[in-house]
Amino acid sequence: MTGKRCLGLDTSNYTTSTALFDGADGYQLGRLLDVEAGSLGLRQSDALFQHVKRLPELFDRLRREGRLEDIAAVGASVKPRWVEGSYMPCFLAGETAGRILADTLGVPFFPCAHQQGHIAAVAWGAGRLEMLDKPLLAWHLSGGTTELLYVEPDGTGVLPQKIGGTSDISAGQLIDRTGVALGLDFPAGRALDTLSRTGRPDRGFAVKISNFTFSFSGMENKAKDMAAAGEPAADVARFIVATVARTIRRVTDQALEQYPGLPVLCSGGVASNSILREVMSDAVFAPPVCSADNALGVAVLTHRALTMGGTV
Repeated sequence: MTGKRCLGLDTSNYTTSTALFDGADGYQLGRLLDVEAGSLGLRQSDALFQHVKRLPELFDRLRREGRLEDIAAVGASVKPRWVEGSYMPCFLAGETAGRILADTLGVPFFPCAHQQGHIAAVAWGAGRLEMLDKPLLAWHLSGGTTELLYVEPDGTGVLPQKIGGTSDISAGQLIDRTGVALGLDFPAGRALDTLSRTGRPDRGFAVKISNFTFSFSGMENKAKDMAAAGEPAADVARFIVATVARTIRRVTDQALEQYPGLPVLCSGGVASNSILREVMSDAVFAPPVCSADNALGVAVLTHRALTMGGTV
């Protein structure tokens, strides 16, 4: 069913995002949070403060563009994952704004998890919303998370269950820390991707994998050692990106032996990496705007909950 315009909000650790979805068309408006030069991230208190300042700016622009008329439901990501104990203060900004708006408009409010939104955004961005109605494997690859998920339909939403991933730092942290060590600005994903394309071809390091679980902390030290030894920055970038891509490929192949025939979806900001997309050419990817932190998936799940008569 189309025509029912739903508003989604997502206030992750590095992006304030709003989105609209009516069953066919989606629109996303977001803004990265400010991170001090040379820093490796933001404290939760700083992220929450910036979200509180940015949301009125985004809503004002949506209003001026005429996009806040006839809102039928509002949704927001209220926690990182849909599991007990999952919590980050920054999501309070989007949840609070969403609940107030829904009450003011007299429309339903549907909560979801940031991770669920990532999966839905990629499915819609890739033109594969039907994927949400059957089991699948999904990677959530971001600055804070590197998880392999077994995903099942859950009413009108999706229920991800972690089956693998990193035991320490995430792929996004490895990429960002390498980028900052090479003099790039944080977050460094896009710039490191560009730099790596000019580096010497490299298959990367074969990290140890056990039960779909692996460690990237040694690769951070390796990148620092390579840079200290005077190796070209592009070669260091290529080595790190290739290692991440190779690891994701190997774990995926192992998982497909246990879950044969399931489609594989790649979400999160790291899923925008061009070398990863080449190595995982048989997986489902979406345009970068649907891969990085965004509220499109939240709006999609909100629309499904509204029109299919359930919960996210």
